[in-house]
Amino acid sequence: MKHFLTTIIAFIAVPAIIFSQKVGYQIKVKIDGFHEKEAYLGYYFGDKQYLKDTAYVEADGKFYFEGNEKLTGGIYLIVLPPDNQFIQLLVDDNNQWFSLETKLSDLSGSVKISGSEDNKQFYDYLKFISDRRPKAEDFKKQMEEAKDDEKKKAKIEEKIKSLDEEVMGYQKDLVAKFPKSMTAMVIKANMQLDPPKFEGEQKEKELKAFYWMRAHWFDNLDFADAKLVRTPFLFPKVEHFINKMTVQHPDSINIAVDKVLEKMKPAEENFKFYLIHFLNQFAKSNIVGMDAVYVHIAQKYYKTGLAPWTEEDQLKKIIENADRLDPLLIGRIAPNIEMQTQKGDKIWLHDFQSPITVLFFWDPDCGHCKKSMPEMVKFAKDYKDKGVSVFAICTALATRDDEGNLTMKEVDKCWSTISEREMDVFFNAVDPYHRSRYKAVYDIKTTPQIYVLDKDKTILSKRLGAEQLPEVIDHIIQAKKEKSGG
Repeated sequence: MKHFLTTIIAFIAVPAIIFSQKVGYQIKVKIDGFHEKEAYLGYYFGDKQYLKDTAYVEADGKFYFEGNEKLTGGIYLIVLPPDNQFIQLLVDDNNQWFSLETKLSDLSGSVKISGSEDNKQFYDYLKFISDRRPKAEDFKKQMEEAKDDEKKKAKIEEKIKSLDEEVMGYQKDLVAKFPKSMTAMVIKANMQLDPPKFEGEQKEKELKAFYWMRAHWFDNLDFADAKLVRTPFLFPKVEHFINKMTVQHPDSINIAVDKVLEKMKPAEENFKFYLIHFLNQFAKSNIVGMDAVYVHIAQKYYKTGLAPWTEEDQLKKIIENADRLDPLLIGRIAPNIEMQTQKGDKIWLHDFQSPITVLFFWDPDCGHCKKSMPEMVKFAKDYKDKGVSVFAICTALATRDDEGNLTMKEVDKCWSTISEREMDVFFNAVDPYHRSRYKAVYDIKTTPQIYVLDKDKTILSKRLGAEQLPEVIDHIIQAKKEKSGG
Protein backbone atom coordinates (compact mmCIF):
# COMPACT_ATOMS: atom_id res chain seq x y z
CA MET A 1 0.00 0.00 0.00
CA LYS A 2 2.81 2.35 0.87
CA HIS A 3 4.39 1.85 -2.54
CA PHE A 4 1.05 2.53 -4.23
CA LEU A 5 0.50 5.77 -2.30
CA THR A 6 4.03 6.94 -3.08
CA THR A 7 3.35 6.38 -6.78
CA ILE A 8 0.07 8.32 -6.62
CA ILE A 9 1.71 11.22 -4.78
CA ALA A 10 4.55 11.32 -7.32
CA PHE A 11 2.05 11.23 -10.20
CA ILE A 12 0.07 14.15 -8.75
CA ALA A 13 3.20 16.13 -7.89
CA VAL A 14 4.77 16.00 -11.37
CA PRO A 15 2.09 18.12 -13.14
CA ALA A 16 2.35 20.68 -10.33
CA ILE A 17 6.07 21.03 -11.03
CA ILE A 18 5.51 21.22 -14.80
CA PHE A 19 2.84 23.90 -14.59
CA SER A 20 4.93 25.98 -12.20
CA GLN A 21 7.62 26.32 -14.85
CA LYS A 22 7.53 29.37 -17.10
CA VAL A 23 6.88 28.61 -20.75
CA GLY A 24 6.92 30.96 -23.72
CA TYR A 25 7.44 34.62 -22.95
CA GLN A 26 5.82 37.41 -20.97
CA ILE A 27 6.97 41.03 -20.93
CA LYS A 28 5.01 43.32 -18.63
CA VAL A 29 5.23 47.05 -19.31
CA LYS A 30 4.06 50.20 -17.58
CA ILE A 31 4.63 53.60 -19.18
CA ASP A 32 3.49 56.65 -17.27
CA GLY A 33 1.84 59.16 -19.56
CA PHE A 34 1.13 56.70 -22.38
CA HIS A 35 -2.58 56.70 -23.26
CA GLU A 36 -2.81 55.08 -26.69
CA LYS A 37 -4.97 51.98 -27.10
CA GLU A 38 -2.24 49.71 -28.49
CA ALA A 39 1.50 49.11 -28.32
CA TYR A 40 3.62 46.79 -30.43
CA LEU A 41 6.51 44.38 -29.97
CA GLY A 42 8.92 44.48 -32.89
CA TYR A 43 12.34 43.09 -33.66
CA TYR A 44 15.30 43.73 -35.89
CA PHE A 45 16.01 41.33 -38.73
CA GLY A 46 18.87 42.15 -41.06
CA ASP A 47 18.36 45.71 -42.23
CA LYS A 48 14.66 45.91 -41.38
CA GLN A 49 12.28 45.82 -38.43
CA TYR A 50 9.20 43.63 -38.15
CA LEU A 51 6.24 43.42 -35.75
CA LYS A 52 5.90 40.34 -33.58
CA ASP A 53 3.04 41.08 -31.17
CA THR A 54 0.33 43.61 -30.27
CA ALA A 55 -0.73 44.60 -26.75
CA TYR A 56 -3.87 46.42 -25.62
CA VAL A 57 -3.07 49.24 -23.20
CA GLU A 58 -4.95 49.75 -19.95
CA ALA A 59 -5.91 53.21 -18.70
CA ASP A 60 -2.86 53.52 -16.42
CA GLY A 61 -0.38 52.75 -19.21
CA LYS A 62 -0.03 49.07 -18.37
CA PHE A 63 0.18 46.35 -21.03
CA TYR A 64 1.98 43.11 -21.64
CA PHE A 65 3.17 40.86 -24.45
CA GLU A 66 3.01 37.10 -24.04
CA GLY A 67 3.04 33.90 -26.05
CA ASN A 68 3.23 30.15 -25.56
CA GLU A 69 6.44 29.80 -27.56
CA LYS A 70 9.72 31.46 -26.69
CA LEU A 71 10.91 34.45 -28.67
CA THR A 72 13.89 33.93 -30.92
CA GLY A 73 16.86 35.70 -29.38
CA GLY A 74 17.79 39.19 -30.47
CA ILE A 75 17.14 42.86 -29.80
CA TYR A 76 13.43 43.65 -29.64
CA LEU A 77 11.53 46.93 -29.67
CA ILE A 78 8.52 48.16 -27.76
CA VAL A 79 7.00 50.49 -30.35
CA LEU A 80 4.63 53.24 -29.23
CA PRO A 81 2.14 54.95 -31.54
CA PRO A 82 1.39 57.47 -32.85
CA ASP A 83 4.96 58.60 -33.58
CA ASN A 84 6.65 55.19 -33.20
CA GLN A 85 8.95 56.01 -30.30
CA PHE A 86 10.55 52.81 -29.08
CA ILE A 87 12.40 51.10 -26.25
CA GLN A 88 14.98 48.40 -26.95
CA LEU A 89 15.04 45.08 -25.09
CA LEU A 90 17.52 42.22 -24.99
CA VAL A 91 15.93 38.80 -25.46
CA ASP A 92 17.58 35.39 -25.14
CA ASP A 93 16.66 32.12 -23.40
CA ASN A 94 17.26 33.74 -20.00
CA ASN A 95 15.35 36.94 -20.77
CA GLN A 96 11.80 35.97 -21.66
CA TRP A 97 9.87 36.81 -18.47
CA PHE A 98 10.43 40.28 -17.02
CA SER A 99 8.83 43.65 -16.49
CA LEU A 100 9.69 47.20 -17.42
CA GLU A 101 8.56 50.58 -16.13
CA THR A 102 9.34 54.01 -17.57
CA LYS A 103 7.93 57.44 -18.41
CA LEU A 104 6.78 58.59 -21.83
CA SER A 105 8.58 61.90 -21.27
CA ASP A 106 11.92 60.10 -20.79
CA LEU A 107 11.58 56.65 -22.31
CA SER A 108 15.14 55.32 -22.13
CA GLY A 109 16.39 57.44 -19.26
CA SER A 110 13.66 56.36 -16.81
CA VAL A 111 13.67 52.63 -17.50
CA LYS A 112 13.45 50.29 -14.51
CA ILE A 113 13.78 46.55 -15.12
CA SER A 114 12.64 43.67 -12.91
CA GLY A 115 13.33 40.02 -13.59
CA SER A 116 16.11 40.46 -16.16
CA GLU A 117 19.61 41.20 -14.95
CA ASP A 118 20.84 41.45 -18.53
CA ASN A 119 18.37 44.20 -19.45
CA LYS A 120 19.17 45.98 -16.19
CA GLN A 121 22.87 45.97 -17.11
CA PHE A 122 22.00 47.15 -20.59
CA TYR A 123 20.07 50.18 -19.36
CA ASP A 124 22.68 50.95 -16.72
CA TYR A 125 25.21 51.02 -19.55
CA LEU A 126 23.00 53.26 -21.71
CA LYS A 127 22.60 55.65 -18.76
CA PHE A 128 26.36 55.67 -18.21
CA ILE A 129 26.93 56.62 -21.87
CA SER A 130 24.11 59.18 -21.83
CA ASP A 131 25.51 60.88 -18.72
CA ARG A 132 28.86 61.37 -20.43
CA ARG A 133 27.57 62.51 -23.81
CA PRO A 134 27.17 66.20 -22.79
CA LYS A 135 30.84 66.23 -21.73
CA ALA A 136 31.92 64.81 -25.09
CA GLU A 137 29.82 67.36 -26.96
CA ASP A 138 31.21 70.17 -24.83
CA PHE A 139 34.80 69.08 -25.52
CA LYS A 140 34.02 68.98 -29.24
CA LYS A 141 32.68 72.55 -29.06
CA GLN A 142 35.77 73.68 -27.15
CA MET A 143 38.03 72.17 -29.82
CA GLU A 144 36.21 74.11 -32.53
CA GLU A 145 36.50 77.34 -30.56
CA ALA A 146 40.20 76.76 -29.86
CA LYS A 147 40.93 76.98 -33.63
CA ASP A 148 44.71 77.44 -33.98
CA ASP A 149 45.54 77.56 -30.25
CA GLU A 150 47.60 74.36 -30.12
CA LYS A 151 48.24 74.48 -26.37
CA LYS A 152 44.56 74.84 -25.62
CA LYS A 153 43.70 72.08 -28.06
CA ALA A 154 46.28 69.78 -26.45
CA LYS A 155 44.66 70.24 -23.03
CA ILE A 156 41.20 69.51 -24.45
CA GLU A 157 42.55 66.41 -26.22
CA GLU A 158 43.83 65.15 -22.85
CA LYS A 159 40.34 65.56 -21.40
CA ILE A 160 38.82 63.74 -24.38
CA LYS A 161 41.36 60.94 -23.97
CA SER A 162 40.52 60.67 -20.26
CA LEU A 163 36.80 60.47 -21.05
CA ASP A 164 37.40 57.81 -23.72
CA GLU A 165 39.48 55.77 -21.29
CA GLU A 166 36.71 55.99 -18.68
CA VAL A 167 34.13 54.70 -21.18
CA MET A 168 36.42 51.95 -22.46
CA GLY A 169 37.23 50.93 -18.91
CA TYR A 170 33.54 50.60 -18.10
CA GLN A 171 32.98 48.55 -21.25
CA LYS A 172 35.90 46.21 -20.65
CA ASP A 173 34.97 45.72 -17.02
CA LEU A 174 31.36 44.81 -17.87
CA VAL A 175 32.43 42.43 -20.65
CA ALA A 176 34.95 40.74 -18.32
CA LYS A 177 32.38 40.29 -15.52
CA PHE A 178 29.52 39.09 -17.73
CA PRO A 179 31.12 37.65 -20.89
CA LYS A 180 28.09 35.51 -21.80
CA SER A 181 25.52 38.30 -21.45
CA MET A 182 23.79 39.97 -24.36
CA THR A 183 24.91 43.33 -22.99
CA ALA A 184 28.51 42.18 -23.42
CA MET A 185 27.69 41.05 -26.97
CA VAL A 186 26.25 44.49 -27.79
CA ILE A 187 29.19 46.36 -26.25
CA LYS A 188 31.84 44.21 -27.93
CA ALA A 189 30.15 44.51 -31.32
CA ASN A 190 30.26 48.29 -31.10
CA MET A 191 33.70 48.74 -29.54
CA GLN A 192 36.24 50.51 -31.71
CA LEU A 193 39.11 48.41 -32.98
CA ASP A 194 42.55 49.56 -31.88
CA PRO A 195 45.17 48.82 -34.56
CA PRO A 196 48.83 48.67 -33.52
CA LYS A 197 51.27 51.43 -34.41
CA PHE A 198 52.96 50.86 -37.76
CA GLU A 199 56.32 52.09 -39.01
CA GLY A 200 57.02 53.88 -42.29
CA GLU A 201 55.85 56.91 -44.27
CA GLN A 202 52.40 58.30 -43.50
CA LYS A 203 50.71 56.72 -46.53
CA GLU A 204 52.42 53.41 -45.82
CA LYS A 205 51.23 53.49 -42.19
CA GLU A 206 47.69 54.32 -43.28
CA LEU A 207 47.69 51.46 -45.76
CA LYS A 208 49.00 49.00 -43.16
CA ALA A 209 46.37 50.20 -40.68
CA PHE A 210 43.65 49.69 -43.30
CA TYR A 211 44.79 46.14 -44.06
CA TRP A 212 44.94 45.37 -40.35
CA MET A 213 41.45 46.80 -39.85
CA ARG A 214 40.06 44.75 -42.72
CA ALA A 215 41.64 41.55 -41.37
CA HIS A 216 40.23 42.19 -37.87
CA TRP A 217 36.91 43.83 -38.82
CA PHE A 218 34.80 41.03 -37.34
CA ASP A 219 36.98 40.22 -34.29
CA ASN A 220 34.31 41.31 -31.81
CA LEU A 221 31.43 39.49 -33.47
CA ASP A 222 30.55 35.85 -32.86
CA PHE A 223 28.95 34.89 -36.17
CA ALA A 224 27.92 31.55 -34.70
CA ASP A 225 25.53 33.44 -32.40
CA ALA A 226 22.07 33.16 -33.97
CA LYS A 227 20.93 36.32 -32.17
CA LEU A 228 23.19 38.53 -34.28
CA VAL A 229 20.88 38.69 -37.30
CA ARG A 230 18.23 40.20 -34.99
CA THR A 231 20.36 43.18 -34.01
CA PRO A 232 20.75 46.62 -35.64
CA PHE A 233 24.55 46.51 -35.83
CA LEU A 234 25.38 43.36 -37.81
CA PHE A 235 23.97 44.47 -41.17
CA PRO A 236 25.83 47.83 -41.41
CA LYS A 237 29.01 46.09 -40.24
CA VAL A 238 28.80 43.51 -43.04
CA GLU A 239 27.75 46.08 -45.65
CA HIS A 240 30.71 48.31 -44.78
CA PHE A 241 33.08 45.36 -45.11
CA ILE A 242 31.71 44.33 -48.53
CA ASN A 243 31.15 47.78 -50.04
CA LYS A 244 33.82 49.98 -48.41
CA MET A 245 36.67 47.74 -47.25
CA THR A 246 36.74 45.46 -50.29
CA VAL A 247 38.06 46.40 -53.72
CA GLN A 248 34.98 46.71 -55.91
CA HIS A 249 36.01 44.01 -58.34
CA PRO A 250 34.05 40.76 -58.65
CA ASP A 251 37.01 38.55 -57.72
CA SER A 252 37.67 40.54 -54.52
CA ILE A 253 33.99 40.70 -53.62
CA ASN A 254 33.62 36.93 -54.13
CA ILE A 255 36.40 36.34 -51.59
CA ALA A 256 34.79 38.77 -49.12
CA VAL A 257 31.33 37.23 -49.53
CA ASP A 258 32.77 33.74 -49.00
CA LYS A 259 34.55 34.94 -45.85
CA VAL A 260 31.32 36.30 -44.37
CA LEU A 261 29.24 33.26 -45.31
CA GLU A 262 31.84 30.84 -43.95
CA LYS A 263 31.69 32.62 -40.60
CA MET A 264 27.88 32.51 -40.70
CA LYS A 265 27.57 28.77 -41.33
CA PRO A 266 27.35 27.63 -37.69
CA ALA A 267 24.22 29.81 -37.25
CA GLU A 268 21.77 28.58 -39.89
CA GLU A 269 19.48 31.60 -39.78
CA ASN A 270 22.37 34.06 -40.10
CA PHE A 271 23.77 32.07 -43.04
CA LYS A 272 20.37 31.84 -44.72
CA PHE A 273 19.66 35.55 -44.40
CA TYR A 274 23.01 36.64 -45.81
CA LEU A 275 23.12 34.08 -48.61
CA ILE A 276 19.72 35.28 -49.83
CA HIS A 277 20.71 38.92 -49.29
CA PHE A 278 23.94 38.65 -51.28
CA LEU A 279 22.25 36.75 -54.12
CA ASN A 280 19.55 39.40 -54.45
CA GLN A 281 21.96 42.30 -54.03
CA PHE A 282 24.16 41.24 -56.92
CA ALA A 283 21.29 40.01 -59.07
CA LYS A 284 19.91 43.57 -58.98
CA SER A 285 23.24 45.38 -59.26
CA ASN A 286 23.49 47.91 -62.09
CA ILE A 287 27.28 48.01 -61.84
CA VAL A 288 28.93 46.47 -64.89
CA GLY A 289 30.53 43.11 -64.13
CA MET A 290 28.85 42.48 -60.77
CA ASP A 291 26.78 39.69 -62.29
CA ALA A 292 29.96 37.64 -61.76
CA VAL A 293 29.29 37.77 -58.02
CA TYR A 294 25.72 36.56 -58.58
CA VAL A 295 27.01 33.68 -60.71
CA HIS A 296 29.62 32.79 -58.08
CA ILE A 297 27.05 32.69 -55.27
CA ALA A 298 24.52 30.72 -57.31
CA GLN A 299 27.03 28.11 -58.47
CA LYS A 300 28.97 27.72 -55.19
CA TYR A 301 26.03 27.66 -52.78
CA TYR A 302 22.72 27.08 -54.55
CA LYS A 303 23.97 24.62 -57.14
CA THR A 304 25.75 22.52 -54.48
CA GLY A 305 22.76 22.11 -52.16
CA LEU A 306 23.75 24.70 -49.54
CA ALA A 307 20.40 26.51 -49.82
CA PRO A 308 17.99 23.64 -49.00
CA TRP A 309 15.18 26.03 -48.04
CA THR A 310 14.81 27.21 -51.66
CA GLU A 311 11.74 25.86 -53.49
CA GLU A 312 12.58 23.51 -56.34
CA ASP A 313 11.26 25.75 -59.15
CA GLN A 314 13.03 28.80 -57.76
CA LEU A 315 16.27 26.87 -57.27
CA LYS A 316 16.14 25.64 -60.87
CA LYS A 317 15.57 29.20 -62.11
CA ILE A 318 18.53 30.56 -60.09
CA ILE A 319 20.91 27.86 -61.34
CA GLU A 320 19.78 28.14 -64.98
CA ASN A 321 20.14 31.91 -64.86
CA ALA A 322 23.66 31.65 -63.44
CA ASP A 323 24.67 29.03 -66.00
CA ARG A 324 23.33 31.26 -68.79
CA LEU A 325 25.26 34.30 -67.54
CA ASP A 326 28.50 32.44 -66.85
CA PRO A 327 29.80 32.44 -70.48
CA LEU A 328 29.00 36.17 -70.72
CA LEU A 329 31.04 37.37 -67.75
CA ILE A 330 33.73 39.98 -68.25
CA GLY A 331 36.98 38.15 -68.96
CA ARG A 332 35.29 35.23 -70.74
CA ILE A 333 35.71 34.63 -74.48
CA ALA A 334 32.53 35.86 -76.16
CA PRO A 335 30.42 32.99 -77.55
CA ASN A 336 31.01 32.51 -81.26
CA ILE A 337 27.94 32.98 -83.46
CA GLU A 338 27.45 32.74 -87.22
CA MET A 339 25.64 35.64 -88.90
CA GLN A 340 25.04 36.76 -92.47
CA THR A 341 25.36 40.01 -94.42
CA GLN A 342 22.73 41.60 -96.66
CA LYS A 343 24.30 39.79 -99.61
CA GLY A 344 23.91 36.47 -97.80
CA ASP A 345 27.60 35.96 -97.02
CA LYS A 346 28.23 33.99 -93.83
CA ILE A 347 30.57 35.25 -91.12
CA TRP A 348 31.48 34.00 -87.66
CA LEU A 349 31.94 36.63 -84.99
CA HIS A 350 35.39 35.25 -84.10
CA ASP A 351 36.50 35.68 -87.75
CA PHE A 352 35.73 39.40 -87.66
CA GLN A 353 39.10 41.13 -87.33
CA SER A 354 39.41 44.28 -85.23
CA PRO A 355 41.62 45.36 -82.29
CA ILE A 356 38.41 46.29 -80.47
CA THR A 357 34.95 45.08 -81.47
CA VAL A 358 31.77 46.70 -80.21
CA LEU A 359 29.08 44.03 -80.51
CA PHE A 360 25.80 45.91 -80.90
CA PHE A 361 22.36 44.22 -80.84
CA TRP A 362 19.50 46.43 -82.05
CA ASP A 363 15.97 46.25 -83.44
CA PRO A 364 14.40 48.57 -86.07
CA ASP A 365 11.19 48.96 -84.02
CA CYS A 366 12.93 49.54 -80.68
CA GLY A 367 12.39 53.06 -79.31
CA HIS A 368 15.59 53.04 -77.23
CA CYS A 369 17.55 51.86 -80.28
CA LYS A 370 16.20 54.76 -82.37
CA LYS A 371 17.14 57.20 -79.61
CA SER A 372 20.69 55.88 -79.20
CA MET A 373 21.43 55.34 -82.92
CA PRO A 374 22.76 58.85 -83.67
CA GLU A 375 25.26 58.48 -80.81
CA MET A 376 26.25 55.01 -82.04
CA VAL A 377 26.80 56.28 -85.58
CA LYS A 378 28.87 59.24 -84.34
CA PHE A 379 30.88 56.92 -82.10
CA ALA A 380 31.63 54.53 -84.98
CA LYS A 381 32.81 57.42 -87.19
CA ASP A 382 34.93 58.99 -84.41
CA TYR A 383 36.66 55.74 -83.44
CA LYS A 384 37.04 53.86 -86.73
CA ASP A 385 40.63 55.13 -87.06
CA LYS A 386 41.42 54.13 -83.48
CA GLY A 387 41.10 50.40 -84.08
CA VAL A 388 37.44 50.16 -83.10
CA SER A 389 34.74 48.51 -85.24
CA VAL A 390 31.04 48.07 -84.56
CA PHE A 391 29.66 44.60 -85.35
CA ALA A 392 25.93 45.39 -85.46
CA ILE A 393 23.32 42.63 -85.32
CA CYS A 394 19.75 43.49 -86.22
CA THR A 395 17.52 41.23 -84.13
CA ALA A 396 14.52 41.20 -86.51
CA LEU A 397 13.58 37.66 -87.62
CA ALA A 398 11.75 36.08 -90.50
CA THR A 399 8.01 35.70 -89.79
CA ARG A 400 5.10 33.81 -91.26
CA ASP A 401 2.28 35.50 -93.14
CA ASP A 402 -1.42 34.66 -92.85
CA GLU A 403 -0.94 31.69 -95.19
CA GLY A 404 1.94 30.29 -93.14
CA ASN A 405 4.68 31.26 -95.57
CA LEU A 406 7.98 32.66 -94.34
CA THR A 407 8.45 36.32 -95.13
CA MET A 408 11.46 38.63 -94.79
CA LYS A 409 9.27 41.69 -94.21
CA GLU A 410 10.65 42.34 -90.69
CA VAL A 411 14.24 41.61 -91.72
CA ASP A 412 13.93 44.03 -94.63
CA LYS A 413 13.30 46.76 -92.05
CA CYS A 414 16.87 46.21 -90.88
CA TRP A 415 18.36 47.11 -94.23
CA SER A 416 16.06 50.08 -94.86
CA THR A 417 16.81 51.46 -91.38
CA ILE A 418 20.55 51.02 -91.94
CA SER A 419 20.28 53.06 -95.14
CA GLU A 420 18.08 55.77 -93.62
CA ARG A 421 20.19 56.29 -90.49
CA GLU A 422 23.67 56.15 -92.07
CA MET A 423 24.43 52.92 -90.22
CA ASP A 424 26.62 51.65 -93.04
CA VAL A 425 29.55 52.80 -90.89
CA PHE A 426 28.87 49.58 -88.92
CA PHE A 427 29.51 46.03 -90.07
CA ASN A 428 25.86 44.97 -90.31
CA ALA A 429 24.57 41.41 -90.03
CA VAL A 430 21.43 39.39 -89.31
CA ASP A 431 20.39 35.84 -88.50
CA PRO A 432 16.84 35.80 -89.89
CA TYR A 433 16.09 32.21 -88.89
CA HIS A 434 17.81 32.47 -85.49
CA ARG A 435 19.93 29.44 -86.27
CA SER A 436 22.73 30.63 -83.98
CA ARG A 437 20.29 31.11 -81.09
CA TYR A 438 22.18 34.33 -80.33
CA LYS A 439 19.27 35.78 -78.32
CA ALA A 440 19.57 32.93 -75.82
CA VAL A 441 23.36 32.73 -76.04
CA TYR A 442 23.81 36.46 -75.35
CA ASP A 443 20.81 36.75 -73.02
CA ILE A 444 19.14 39.34 -75.27
CA LYS A 445 15.85 40.11 -73.54
CA THR A 446 15.78 43.77 -74.55
CA THR A 447 17.56 45.99 -77.04
CA PRO A 448 19.88 47.76 -77.46
CA GLN A 449 22.62 45.61 -75.93
CA ILE A 450 26.34 46.33 -76.20
CA TYR A 451 29.40 44.16 -75.55
CA VAL A 452 32.99 45.37 -75.93
CA LEU A 453 35.49 42.72 -77.08
CA ASP A 454 39.26 42.74 -77.58
CA LYS A 455 41.06 41.32 -80.61
CA ASP A 456 40.75 37.78 -79.20
CA LYS A 457 37.03 38.37 -78.56
CA THR A 458 37.50 38.47 -74.77
CA ILE A 459 34.66 40.41 -73.15
CA LEU A 460 36.06 43.68 -71.75
CA SER A 461 32.78 45.37 -70.86
CA LYS A 462 29.05 45.00 -71.49
CA ARG A 463 25.54 46.26 -70.82
CA LEU A 464 26.60 49.80 -71.70
CA GLY A 465 24.64 52.73 -73.00
CA ALA A 466 25.75 54.39 -76.25
CA GLU A 467 26.64 57.53 -74.30
CA GLN A 468 29.09 55.54 -72.14
CA LEU A 469 31.05 54.02 -75.01
CA PRO A 470 33.56 56.86 -75.67
CA GLU A 471 34.69 56.96 -72.04
CA VAL A 472 34.93 53.16 -71.78
CA ILE A 473 36.80 52.80 -75.06
CA ASP A 474 39.19 55.65 -74.22
CA HIS A 475 39.99 53.90 -70.95
CA ILE A 476 40.62 50.59 -72.76
CA ILE A 477 42.87 52.25 -75.36
CA GLN A 478 44.83 54.07 -72.67
CA ALA A 479 45.25 50.87 -70.64
CA LYS A 480 46.58 49.09 -73.74
CA LYS A 481 49.11 51.88 -74.34
CA GLU A 482 50.32 51.77 -70.74
CA LYS A 483 50.63 47.99 -70.86
CA SER A 484 52.66 48.11 -74.06
CA GLY A 485 54.79 50.96 -72.70
CA GLY A 486 53.53 53.35 -75.35
